[in-house]
Amino acid sequence: MPHAFDAVIIGAGHNSLACAVHLAAKGWSVGLFEQAPQPGGAVRTAALTLPGFRHDWAAMNLSLFAGSAFFKGYGDGLTKHGLDFVPVAKPFASAFPDGRWLGICTDPAATADRIRSFSSEDADTWAALVKAFPEDAESIFGLLGSPMRNHAMAATLFRIWRKKGVAGSMDLAQFLLSSPRAWLTRTFRSAHLHATLGAWGLHLDFAPDIAGGAVFPYLEGMAAQAFGMVIGKGGADTIITAMAADLEARGAHLECNAEVTQILHNGGKASGIRLADGREITARKAVIANVAPRHLARLTGGTGNADFDARMQGFDHAPGTLMIHLALDSLPDWAADEALKGFAYVHLAPSLDQMARTYTQAKAGLLPDEPAIVVGQPTVFDPSRAPEGKHVLWLQVRMVPGTIKGDAAGQITATDWADAAEPMAERALDILERYAPGIRAKILARSVVSPMQMEAQNPNLVGGDQVCGSHHLAQNFLFRPARGHADGSTPLGNLHLTGAAVWPGAGTGAGAGFHLARKLAGK
Repeated sequence: MPHAFDAVIIGAGHNSLACAVHLAAKGWSVGLFEQAPQPGGAVRTAALTLPGFRHDWAAMNLSLFAGSAFFKGYGDGLTKHGLDFVPVAKPFASAFPDGRWLGICTDPAATADRIRSFSSEDADTWAALVKAFPEDAESIFGLLGSPMRNHAMAATLFRIWRKKGVAGSMDLAQFLLSSPRAWLTRTFRSAHLHATLGAWGLHLDFAPDIAGGAVFPYLEGMAAQAFGMVIGKGGADTIITAMAADLEARGAHLECNAEVTQILHNGGKASGIRLADGREITARKAVIANVAPRHLARLTGGTGNADFDARMQGFDHAPGTLMIHLALDSLPDWAADEALKGFAYVHLAPSLDQMARTYTQAKAGLLPDEPAIVVGQPTVFDPSRAPEGKHVLWLQVRMVPGTIKGDAAGQITATDWADAAEPMAERALDILERYAPGIRAKILARSVVSPMQMEAQNPNLVGGDQVCGSHHLAQNFLFRPARGHADGSTPLGNLHLTGAAVWPGAGTGAGAGFHLARKLAGK
């Protein structure tokens, strides 16, 4: 193995891999060093319960990757290296305690009929939003996909102003600043539709009343109607194995079980890394750290800029997530309707008020009494993930505290996740049992991954925060991870940050890694 590369990358999550692919394609020599036994970060698939059952450890939805600028540029090559997607025509639904349900699918008539069963006015509003989506999405995706550098941001805003005018631009700004509840209740009448769309805010740390969160329920709803969803054939790690194979073909070096203990720098410029085994690797052009911001000080010993270091230490993380992976004899028997067996996600988050309460409890360090549950049913669309006739179920328990101070229900006395994980999982399964009676009898095996286990396996997921940092307005756009550094730059020359903590943030779109690679390579 060479001991010097043009670029040395710490961590081999999907942002790192995308960054490395582009740099390698531009002629850079690249070395990636990952502390875990395998690449992928939070995008990992494994037999977590029984042989033959493949579970996505964290990320499952690959729609952002499939629609990304990175995939547009490199998709053909990745497909040749084995990348395989499975289209999902019925992306998500919500089940409710009153026995009703609401689902969004790519069939406009079917979606309209479901919404109309709750509100005819909402069905008409939905149709109007769907009709306007292609034009409105151009501005929103243009902003969300823009590098957060002054000239790029100015150019994007100017294009929006030219297209929408002053009034239209102000309306867009108001929308982007709105909370999920403000936009949902202003737009729709049905509380069931509010909850169905509002549940998507929790995926990115936006409880119903957090400013700046309205865009995510809107985009998830509109995109689900227009495009459906995409998951990986055999597991989400299809994107990881394909990128790793692409890098190997380009001559890049990817090494796992290789913990980086120090970023080497001298005279205000990063020069390489030191590994736990004592090896030193030189970086001729760039050291790229795909790490949670709070880990930067430990690796650098300080960048020499006290304000920047304090901002990295103070980077705010979202509440944690408890993951429950189930190997099932058969799909859940949903009480609301057998039709729910046909959806990739079923949200059990019955109201905006309940979601707000759950979030407040988790932020206060309390185990929520009625957490929101995201039930993933990937084997409906990809039967290769389980033995014939069997299924996997993917449960996210949102939100839970990384550090437990108590239990909102007054039932779980443990304040250590080593002891609290199983009883909290039982609480979540009790909720699932109410919506899908008999589910426990279908369970062949289960694996519970607590927030602390998530962080132990991937240090970027601080406290089990799967999005590597809150996306609230004070820590998003030009402020992610800090003002002046949304492009991944740091006060140390040649040292750059990437990953979900850097704009454009969480999700499988690989935007942070691709933006950085294009900046370094000059496009």
